[in-house]
Amino acid sequence: MRLAALIAFCATLVLGGPMQSETVPNSLPEVQLSFAPVVRAAAPAVVNIYAQRIVAQRSSPFADDPFFGDLFRNFGQVTPRVQNALGSGVILSDDGIVVSNFHVVGNATEIRVVMNDRREYDADIILTDEESDLAVLKLRGASDLPSLEFADSDAVEVGELVLAIGNPFGVGQTVSSGIISGLARSGIAVGSGRGYFIQTDAPINPGNSGGALVDMRGRLVGVNTAIISRSGASHGIGFAIPANLVAAVVKQARDGRATFERPWAGITAQAVDAALADAFDQPAPEGVILLEMHPDSPLAKAGLLRGDVVLSVDGEGVNSAAEMMFRLSVRGLGAQSDLTYRRGEEVRVTQIDLIAAPDTPDRQLRQVDGRSALRGLSVVRVNPAVISEYNLAPEVEGVMVAGLEDFAARTGLRRGDILLSVNGAEVGTTDDVVRLAQEQTRNWMIEVLRDGRRVALRFRL
Repeated sequence: MRLAALIAFCATLVLGGPMQSETVPNSLPEVQLSFAPVVRAAAPAVVNIYAQRIVAQRSSPFADDPFFGDLFRNFGQVTPRVQNALGSGVILSDDGIVVSNFHVVGNATEIRVVMNDRREYDADIILTDEESDLAVLKLRGASDLPSLEFADSDAVEVGELVLAIGNPFGVGQTVSSGIISGLARSGIAVGSGRGYFIQTDAPINPGNSGGALVDMRGRLVGVNTAIISRSGASHGIGFAIPANLVAAVVKQARDGRATFERPWAGITAQAVDAALADAFDQPAPEGVILLEMHPDSPLAKAGLLRGDVVLSVDGEGVNSAAEMMFRLSVRGLGAQSDLTYRRGEEVRVTQIDLIAAPDTPDRQLRQVDGRSALRGLSVVRVNPAVISEYNLAPEVEGVMVAGLEDFAARTGLRRGDILLSVNGAEVGTTDDVVRLAQEQTRNWMIEVLRDGRRVALRFRL
């Protein structure tokens, strides 16, 4: 069969077939002969990105001394320093929408984008999402640019051939080949991103970040983001952000959002392993079990309960909380999703509304001022939006530390702490905190809930 296909392909070359017009390969024998047509189709839409950001650095009077320089490296005043970053990006529209990694361009003060044909553009960040490690840029004054179309990353299979295109080590645009090594990689943190990744063995090195992972039709499968390596060089374990999530992020950027907003689930969940499957009499370890659920969660409103096992979202199986949130994020705010779940021996299907975390009841933001030992402390009432922003457990209630300045910054409190009591008096509202902070005493004790543990902070003025 393969010999016949190869003979047919050679005949097309002799007779002036499609490959003479430099089309993308359409069969396995064509791919085995050369990746060049794919590269010609995709490479012009992959760009080099040069970013600058201002960071703080201490200056030392011994900085240039050959002996004392190392000893006093951290001594002196904090001064601004320009930090340069090198990475890659992918053009996704002819009017200059470019996607890259947050860790390449995040907080940059100046961004310069250089195309494969040496044209250069200044760029502005229009959306960032540190959690997925994505950033969307808009090139100034750009038009009629080459761009890549999205592949359906849910249709990608392990073993498919892919190409990674980027600018490793700043040597210039480089193409490397490999296969899809794994799907649904979650439960790991790579680079700035956390969540759900496609794994590839196509070599990815520093500078490839933000570049394209393309299939054999020249379509974008994912955006390269990080590698697992002890040396810093590629060892064949690279990760890309799936194209379906990239498309959802770009859509929100075009809609005018500055940050990517995910649908709110209001739950904590755990992957069902063999032990849990046995405990719940499941035929196989699959899905995620709901451990906690906010009363206003869309899952709760759809009738799901703690202990239910979610098996799939819109027909796609989910085997981790990160994968479940990926499916909901791709679907997007304002849409609806079908959830298949198991309760006991019964499998049910329900529909949930994909909403943003409601910012109700009111946060009741308050700040302590005056001569208080807690001056500069900002607190808010916990609601679903606060829970989502600060990644709190869904069932957390009460008053949370939202900001720390002035005296409050030296008390040992942290943003995200839940205030339980001040000097033995229970905290119920943000007004309680402002009132208790005015107490005239030299000895202070504040009890907080931090990462699920009760912590007592003591200090003396």
